[in-house]
Amino acid sequence: MEIFLQILYIIEAVLIIYLGFSAVYIFFFSFAGLFGYRPRNTKTIKQHRWVVMIPGYKEDQVIYHVAEDALNQNYPSGLYDVVVIADSFQKETIERLNQLPIKVIEVSFDVSTKSKALNRAMEVLKDDYDGVIILDADNLMESDFITKINESYCQGYIAIQGHRVAKNTDTSFAILDAISEEINNHIYRKGHRVVGLSAALIGSGMAFDYSYFKKTMQEIKAIGGFDKELELKLTREGTPIEYIEPALVYDEKIQSGQGFSNQRRRWLSAQFVYFSRSIGNACWALMRRGNVENINKSMQFVQLPRIILLGVLVIVFVISLIFGSVLHYKIWGILLALCALALLMGVPGKFYNTKTLVALLSLPRGFLLMILSLLRIRGANKRFIHTEHSSVDHTVKKEQKK
Repeated sequence: MEIFLQILYIIEAVLIIYLGFSAVYIFFFSFAGLFGYRPRNTKTIKQHRWVVMIPGYKEDQVIYHVAEDALNQNYPSGLYDVVVIADSFQKETIERLNQLPIKVIEVSFDVSTKSKALNRAMEVLKDDYDGVIILDADNLMESDFITKINESYCQGYIAIQGHRVAKNTDTSFAILDAISEEINNHIYRKGHRVVGLSAALIGSGMAFDYSYFKKTMQEIKAIGGFDKELELKLTREGTPIEYIEPALVYDEKIQSGQGFSNQRRRWLSAQFVYFSRSIGNACWALMRRGNVENINKSMQFVQLPRIILLGVLVIVFVISLIFGSVLHYKIWGILLALCALALLMGVPGKFYNTKTLVALLSLPRGFLLMILSLLRIRGANKRFIHTEHSSVDHTVKKEQKK
């Protein structure tokens, strides 16, 4: 019995260290996110030349309307181009796209990836752009998006993440997905910038100096998670990643449990793969050069997703209450409270309504799907897992701004 208790104490100590670190980490940055963030002052605003690149794989249902919408910016039309990178599109879709004042670059690969599509497009395009903006094939930019990105570029930032928000909240899973993204925006983007650390990239709604992006992408061969490779490279070099909260991009949220599971499986796989690849170099960079940014980025990858962290802490806390004479229920209670507060601080006020209350009933199912995704991540980063998109609603931008 005594040996069993010792093993139990060791297991509990390991869990307290791992889960405790995650809970304290997100609480600290969530609290920081409650404070205002002031970007650098800009003395001179120059209107630079931009290219908006929209890679898509079999996105025939949405790509035309996304490309058409991307032309509706309050930025001078002669200073930005819209480029659709069409992978495995139907002939009819290509013909419709060619009727728009945009550039269409058709690509085809044995194994399709976003990084391959972007690299192929930059081989075709002329190098006469100052910056590049990356969108997903379902993204809609607010009409002042390029203007706000350009202002940040004038402040000296060569890597900029916009504020991606939900385009749809029509199902319980879409609401939960929308809330999850806003929590991540609050913790990993705004909260980090408030304390002087780089924001996290998210794969779309982001912008870079064109020459830097082209050179860097030539070194990236990722099947999934190319944005994580970019993050690691930027933080290794000490190049900050800016976050522009007012620069809005609308993104389609997952509407079903199956889509939720597939998407999270891909994300989790990339997350843990990049942790294993980066942690050694990050520790070395910390010891040699005091590079906090890189180790911070690497440690983000090893953390459990918020829904799993919350669910596990609830389960362990309940177990600790039942076996209070053995487990440290007070410690687990504190960690659960920190985690819950961190998440609540990151939820925008517009989500405090009855629709969200109904959506929360799907939270246990979401937790189970995440656990299953975690158990099935092996090999997920070695093949392309496509997330299908269904529609583009042009009224969303007006409704979201109300």
